[in-house]
Amino acid sequence: MGRSQETFSKKEKEKKKLKKRQDKEQKKEDRKANSDKGKGIDEMLAYVDDEGNITSTPPDPKNKRVIKQEDIQIGVSKQAEADPADLIRKGTVAFFNDSKGYGFIQDHVSQERVFVHQNGLVDKIKENDRVTFEVEMGHKGLNAVNVKLA
Repeated sequence: MGRSQETFSKKEKEKKKLKKRQDKEQKKEDRKANSDKGKGIDEMLAYVDDEGNITSTPPDPKNKRVIKQEDIQIGVSKQAEADPADLIRKGTVAFFNDSKGYGFIQDHVSQERVFVHQNGLVDKIKENDRVTFEVEMGHKGLNAVNVKLA
């Protein structure tokens, strides 16, 4: 009779495979035992309290607030029309290049610099002139339009 064809390493590999299979079966059994399947709907519900926290207890019906459908706003709220007098700002020309046709105006109230192009000019301006202007949103930020000497 010949010797067994199984070597030590083959036996070890078979033991590891068997151990892996048993571990997998054990995990499967644990998952089945601790599974959420079969629970009632009441056990799976979550509630939100007045502060916005999630709780497992239902809210008190006595504290229920009634909200009118008209009071619910979806999207951006409507803004009141701005008064045309409020749109006119005052400032000083901080920089203006006649050859290129653009510059910047320093706003007196907000101290921000607003871009101005020669197409937005009513009167001819130069540096350090006091001006009144309106602003509109351009491609890269605020632009001064209707620029007049003050």
